[in-house]
Amino acid sequence: MDGILPLWKPKGMTSHDCVFKIRKMLKMKKVGHTGTLDPDVTGVLPICLGKATKVAEYITNAGKEYEGEVTLGYSTTTEDASGEKVDEVPICKTINRNQILDVLQSFRGEISQTPPMYSAVKVNGKRLYEYARKGIEVERPTRVVTIYEIELLDDRKVFSGNTISFRFRVKCSKGTYIRTLAVSIGEKLGFPAHMSDLTRTSSGSFTKENCLTFSDIETRLSENTLKDVIFPLDRGVSHLPKYVINDTLAEKVNNGAVLEKEEWWTFGEEEVVFIHQNQVKAIYKIHPEKPHLIKPVKVLNN
Repeated sequence: MDGILPLWKPKGMTSHDCVFKIRKMLKMKKVGHTGTLDPDVTGVLPICLGKATKVAEYITNAGKEYEGEVTLGYSTTTEDASGEKVDEVPICKTINRNQILDVLQSFRGEISQTPPMYSAVKVNGKRLYEYARKGIEVERPTRVVTIYEIELLDDRKVFSGNTISFRFRVKCSKGTYIRTLAVSIGEKLGFPAHMSDLTRTSSGSFTKENCLTFSDIETRLSENTLKDVIFPLDRGVSHLPKYVINDTLAEKVNNGAVLEKEEWWTFGEEEVVFIHQNQVKAIYKIHPEKPHLIKPVKVLNN
């Protein structure tokens, strides 16, 4: 079976757990996920099956959208609700809506983030969480990510209490840590904070409406109808520019040939999906050393 199965990931499972379970359910080895979700996070996790694993990175690299909750008043070791309390400061003043709105909007655009110690980022060949579990603090690489949209999902005019929680929606680039964003929001409001809840509502072109639960998959398997809800691998590269090629060019593309950059190439440095007879054949880009040529990044169907 080849294609993309958008899974609604349940709480309590890692992304790898989900892949392992689907391998067993579908009795197939070539299965991969498209971007790690922490165990406490629910939401959209596209799973690539068979040949579609070739486009997994394109779904991973596409934008994501989340709905989360920030809780002000204390921070945690993991920056989310599963960690131990680190710093606790009772909130002894009210915070008005405009203060929160101003802080949220200050994160729009490119921002720098340092991944949390409890994360899957690798440093010197080891995951950061492996160091964290041993109590070892290591220097972490700062990365630049993009916040495309961020909005408050709370109608209150005034926020008060020993702790304050509010929900928000964010559309962001690959590699954004919403846990770290929640902590940063708290810092700008003047209080320790953590992310108390998170759901991924979209990944690339996939949304909750496209997703199946594990129960749905079991039902579809028993009815022999799972293939009816599997998306073709084309969907994984739907955000890339496309060019329809003729029979002559298709033969060369099928063989992974390096081609002359002709007049029809108007795509600049972008990667381009080549389509022949309504089927995605390959992804091409300008040759990095020979700009008069274009070369295959991936041959998908030959």
